[in-house]
Amino acid sequence: MSTPTTATTTAASADTGARTDEAAATISSARDRIDDLDRRIIGLVRQRIAVSDSIQQTRIASGGRRVNLSREMEIIGAYSAQLGKPGTALAMTLLELCRGRV
Repeated sequence: MSTPTTATTTAASADTGARTDEAAATISSARDRIDDLDRRIIGLVRQRIAVSDSIQQTRIASGGRRVNLSREMEIIGAYSAQLGKPGTALAMTLLELCRGRV
């Protein structure tokens, strides 16, 4: 015979890994917010890619190189300063998305 608990575990709790319905509701709400933020981040990354492409095309059309390494180092430095080592990796990923591998 099992011992009764004060909190009932529901399917929602099981989906979130929470042990109580209250915790499951909090986690579900926070996940909804994260999903919204992720959609917005993806949209901003797509905008960044478009702006970067415009810059590259203008630079190439004027006889310049596709990539400006000193500018990329500024971007990497800014992300690193704000987010630490993972910020460096994030900046590198963004740069790769925006200009491709060099």
